[in-house]
Amino acid sequence: MNGRLHAIATTQAPTALGAYSQAVMANGFVFVSGQLGIDPATGELDGRTAAQQASRALKNIANILSAAGCGMEHVCKATIYLKNVEDFKEVDAEYARAFTSSVKPARVAFGNNMIPKGALVEIEVIAVLPQQLS
Repeated sequence: MNGRLHAIATTQAPTALGAYSQAVMANGFVFVSGQLGIDPATGELDGRTAAQQASRALKNIANILSAAGCGMEHVCKATIYLKNVEDFKEVDAEYARAFTSSVKPARVAFGNNMIPKGALVEIEVIAVLPQQLS
């Protein structure tokens, strides 16, 4: 895989809202585009609260990572974008439920963002492929 880019796509996550891939695999890493809390079956936001939307976004990320041959335990970096910084605590609680490995991903969170579709949260991650860890 070194030196090559490979698009990752699954019907178990929402289709891209623009000109980008759900994820790109390159040089032993999987770069997952920002995921909103969109239900892939309906194309609509799944939940009214930031926690509900974060939970769905994290499920979408897990499904994309699965399509790439890895899982949430392989995530090494995460970025969270919040519409309202006041929602951090509830989003962090959902995040903690999704990342249960002993080594948590490095992370940054930003508040006061304008997110597409009026979403309250968007999450992107970078994961390392399992075979790179041996």
